[in-house]
Amino acid sequence: MRRITFRSGLRWKLSAAIALVSALVALALSLVVHNAARGTMWDSSREVQDERLQYASRIYHSTGQVPFGAKINDPELPRQLAKAVADGRRASYLVERPDGVPVVWAAEPLAGDRVLSLRTRFTDRYEVLRGLDRALLLGSMSVVLGSSLLGVLVGGQLSRRLRKAADAAGEVARGDTEVRVRDTIGGGRVRVRDETDELADAVDGMADALQARLEAERRVTADIAHELRTPVTGLLTAAELLPEGRPTELVRNRAQALRQLVEDVLEVARLDGARERAELQEVVLGEFVRRRVTAVAPEASVRVVASANPATVTTDPRRLERILGNLLANAARHGSPPVAVVVDGRRIRVRDHGPGFPEQLLADGLSRFRTGSSDRSTPGHGLGLTIADGQARVLGARLTFRNVGPDEPGETRESGATAAEPGAGTGAVAVLWLPESPPGGPVTG
Repeated sequence: MRRITFRSGLRWKLSAAIALVSALVALALSLVVHNAARGTMWDSSREVQDERLQYASRIYHSTGQVPFGAKINDPELPRQLAKAVADGRRASYLVERPDGVPVVWAAEPLAGDRVLSLRTRFTDRYEVLRGLDRALLLGSMSVVLGSSLLGVLVGGQLSRRLRKAADAAGEVARGDTEVRVRDTIGGGRVRVRDETDELADAVDGMADALQARLEAERRVTADIAHELRTPVTGLLTAAELLPEGRPTELVRNRAQALRQLVEDVLEVARLDGARERAELQEVVLGEFVRRRVTAVAPEASVRVVASANPATVTTDPRRLERILGNLLANAARHGSPPVAVVVDGRRIRVRDHGPGFPEQLLADGLSRFRTGSSDRSTPGHGLGLTIADGQARVLGARLTFRNVGPDEPGETRESGATAAEPGAGTGAVAVLWLPESPPGGPVTG
């Protein structure tokens, strides 16, 4: 069975909880006040009726007349009251009618087994009690409404701070090491620390620790690669002095591959340092891509989507050329011809017709030293796409990857890094989306 879940903000949950508690408290207090007032009024009514009966009894014994509507041997006298009078006691009795108006009886015994009784409807007390109930109802509704508004305000402030903290933590997870949750959630002049501040401090501490660890690893990687540069250069020089032959060719190839690996590792370390800045120039994108692709991969086809005004972008030509070279090299190593490059506005699309990107790359993203091939003899170290993605970030651009099916041209549908589509496996598509506004940096002519 599929579980149905509902998402609700903290603001509304807190408001609902406060409103429910307020309603329960208001209901309990209203019941207590209503019952207390009701009991007091009913007791007062019985006392008043008893005083009236005494006064009527004195008049009856003095004049023989029955005043105030009193009756002798009233046939409607309640049975409980008649029993009390039969015991020789003066008593009162209250009857609540269906309409809510109380009827109060009072009776006392007379000589000759007679009973003097008095009956009165206390409508005024009932109206007072109804007015009190209305006041309690309005007061309870006001309390619930006010507490709900207070819950919305308090919950809204807390929800906003938590959302800001979540957004800042997401930016840190995406690689922006300069973001701090504490600065994002902010605060007023009077700061009362709560759990949100503790969460912000914990996340910032974790981000600082991770940044320090990553920076230490980056420095170690850069130092190792830098230290390898000299011996690798010496190895290449020595290989050039060897006599020609198959062994010499193998040594030279391996030494050259090692040198390329060292250079790639150094470039990745520099990109990880987030200190790289683009040297911006204005270039006509279609002409630039056509020239660079022709020089790097002459077997690839280039098509520039015709438009009235050719796209002119402000970017770093050196880094853009590096991205194009890596994408074309990846297509040549792991794909199959033909390789097609399409320039459409600010978008550059590179497609081959090979087996496509590995599903693991599409699902999990780029990973260093993962070539997507189990054959270790395949050239490359799995850093090409990582470097291209890092250079794209420096340019403020976005690099996405996907696969296309056998009958899909792939030139009109583009998306982000998603899982392989049905029928995928006949082509890998990498798309570079250049930004409309250039990243920070000087613009040179």
